[in-house]
Amino acid sequence: MPAFDLSLLPPDPDLSFEQALWECGTITIAGIDEAGRGALAGPVAAAAVILPVGPGSAIQLKGTRDSKQMTPHQREEARERIRAVALSWGVGFASAEEIDSLGILPATRLAASRALGALTIPPAHLLLDYLFLPDIPLPQTALVKGDCRSLSIAAASVMAKTARDAQLCELDLRYPGYGFAAHKGYGTQAHRLALERLGVSPVHRLSFALQPRNKVPITL
Repeated sequence: MPAFDLSLLPPDPDLSFEQALWECGTITIAGIDEAGRGALAGPVAAAAVILPVGPGSAIQLKGTRDSKQMTPHQREEARERIRAVALSWGVGFASAEEIDSLGILPATRLAASRALGALTIPPAHLLLDYLFLPDIPLPQTALVKGDCRSLSIAAASVMAKTARDAQLCELDLRYPGYGFAAHKGYGTQAHRLALERLGVSPVHRLSFALQPRNKVPITL
């Protein structure tokens, strides 16, 4: 992946890459992004979003950006607008067990493939955030800081993050005491203290956080 001058980032993600493809006759463009790659527990999630041709979605989705730069309330509000505006969207997951078995990068690609499979409209081109899907036979453009540059990718970022957060809240009910609803599986101090106290759960990634003698080394 070539270096990218961060000073060239637009103030908000826009439709520049989508517009260039639309003008070449490529209409259905799926933005893809993931959430949860660096967590100690829970699945990795990916989402694919196809926006309609034209500038309208930039207005309707104003404020949508890299999900990490948004508050939970902003993400939930943006999620509803994306669902209303998008021609199609899909979310896919790869479990902690699949992450341990395959490795985090192949598992992320698996989640992205599942997200594409959930689309109701077949895409003709993929825009991705610093990722390439070698097993998907479609033209692909991988962008550095893609969720800050492409509105389609930013929308996928929001959909992946909100879907994964909802799953972690469900896991918090199934495995109480770890605080999954609060930290969403990431390696916060509270999470690590809970691991020392409770040991690993069935949804922890053993390849990320092994537990010799009830101690969890920092291996991220």
